[in-house]
Amino acid sequence: MATLSLDPVIQINVILTPVAAVRSGFNLGLIIGSSSIINTSDRVVTYTSLAEMLEAGFKTTDAEYLAASIYFAQNPSPTKVAIGVKGAEETALQAVTACREANSEWYACYIVGAEKADIVAVAPYIEAISPESVLFFTTKDADVLTAAEGNIFATLKDAGYTRTLGVYSTKNDHAACGVMGYAMGANTGDPGSAYTLRNKTIINLQSEPLTAAQVNAIEGNNGNVQVNRGVYFDLFEPGLTAAGRYFDDIINLDMLVNGIKRNVMDTLQLWPKIPQTEPGVTALVGAINDPLEDAVTTGYIAPGIWRGGPFVSLSKGDALPTGYLVMTEPLIDQSDADRAARKAPKIYIAITPAGAIESVAISLNVSI
Repeated sequence: MATLSLDPVIQINVILTPVAAVRSGFNLGLIIGSSSIINTSDRVVTYTSLAEMLEAGFKTTDAEYLAASIYFAQNPSPTKVAIGVKGAEETALQAVTACREANSEWYACYIVGAEKADIVAVAPYIEAISPESVLFFTTKDADVLTAAEGNIFATLKDAGYTRTLGVYSTKNDHAACGVMGYAMGANTGDPGSAYTLRNKTIINLQSEPLTAAQVNAIEGNNGNVQVNRGVYFDLFEPGLTAAGRYFDDIINLDMLVNGIKRNVMDTLQLWPKIPQTEPGVTALVGAINDPLEDAVTTGYIAPGIWRGGPFVSLSKGDALPTGYLVMTEPLIDQSDADRAARKAPKIYIAITPAGAIESVAISLNVSI
């Protein structure tokens, strides 16, 4: 179902310190192909299993089915997949645009058979659409192994795209769809369910027999790959989008912003009137606190130290005992124009993400 953005009613500006329509979930991946099983008038159909896709008419040799196979193979396994169709005369960008207009619930997107030009065309669209989404793609271009000028990873890195994640694989044309499947399956929202992509094993994806220099070339341009380390471990790494942002940071922040928008909109809708008084502001702050607490429960936010610069009443080094702090502009300081326009006083949120440990340095001292 298509829907309009809440941005005209609720605007959340995310400010990242150094160191918006809403959706119901962040666990649905979209696979776009050219199969005739789905027509362009339907555009996007959601399935809960491979068996359901077969019942709908897909064959085990269809590209969409093969992509969905590695998507559903992950552990935890996603509960559903959206299949979108690209019209015979459409570009990849036109197909993705049409799929977003038809369905706003999918968070992650994968285009079957996408070429470099397709990814370069779609990436800026994904960067800007609402609700927020992430593009996954697979490449087997040999030039990424030498960090050659103009390779796909370098091109996207130079453009600074935070919402495109690429995977190098010569073993599976749909490797990135497996990563997307893990990301959607692991994102349950349960207590302690926050996850990272690095050091996970993407099921049904063979590790690439690369040299250290080749891996460094890929990862130096914020590409991703599954490799074998220490014989026993097939590991996906590093879990970065093209701009060098960790995917888990992006999806968790998207979930938090989505939750705040939803809760504040519910409050505006359900209350007969929210007065421009301290109790009214308190009601809005309470609506904001709930998704912040959810983020603490999942493990995205944790008690910590504010490492950013001065922010409202916060200074660098201040403790956030709950992992977050909601601050508001004093009502007495609100401008007459904002009060006449029935705007809430400005609300400011500071959070300290829990972060993640992905490597360990150990000093072992032996006395002989």
